[in-house]
Parts: sequence; structure tokens; C-alpha cells
Amino acid sequence: MLIDSIRGAGLKVTEPRLAVLRALEEKPHADADTIYGIVRQDLASTSLQAVYGVLAALTTAGLLRKIEPAGSSALYELQHGDNHHHIVCRQCGAVADVECTVGHAPCLTPSANHGFTVDTAEVTFWGLCPACAA
Repeated sequence: MLIDSIRGAGLKVTEPRLAVLRALEEKPHADADTIYGIVRQDLASTSLQAVYGVLAALTTAGLLRKIEPAGSSALYELQHGDNHHHIVCRQCGAVADVECTVGHAPCLTPSANHGFTVDTAEVTFWGLCPACAA
């Protein structure tokens, strides 16, 4: 399935690309350093710079979604073609998906679109996760 995704995006299938996708299957909402640590377990010769290159290529190809919560490193997740949102713990940084609850993508309709064609709305909810709130 990962191979088909890469080919379907018009990219060459490489071990680093496969390793990054597998890492994000294992740990969604991961930053580049975390992904690098997972990838190095299978590909010891991989560099952090190579992981950044793969992340950029896969994001541009639409296979990954890059999220950038305020005050946090960029996080990555597999792109599933939906328009879900995220909830972030202010204390520990845990991130969870929040499904779109009303209407169709992009889930929110701006009061004025200024001529833009809107295809995505990004909402980040902030609070404390159950562990931090306890």
C-alpha cells in the first residue's frame, strides 16, 4: 500500500521514503527529529537532512500533512484526504485528531473569502490532556 501511494503520487519508491511513511504509521504527529530516530533504526546511514528532504517531497506530493502548532516544531502525519483538526495539550504537547463535526470539507465557511477558493480549514484546539489535567 505504501509503495502504491508513492507511485500514485508520481514519485520514485526509495527506502528512505518507505521508512518515513512507516515511521508516521507508527507515530503520527511526529516531528522531524522523532521521525529521524525511527528511520535510523532501519536505515542507519540516513541523515537528518535526508529525512527533511523526504518529508518535504512527500508533503509536496500530498502524501503527508504538515501541521505547525504555535510554539512547536512542525509535526507530520499521513494525509488521508480528510479535513480533520487537532487538539494540543499546552503542558506536554500531546496531539490528537479531532474529526470535522459539522458540514462538508472545509468544515468551516469564512464570513468573507475575499475571492479565494477555500479547500481547507485548519483549526487547532488547545487545552490539557487527561494526564496533565489530573
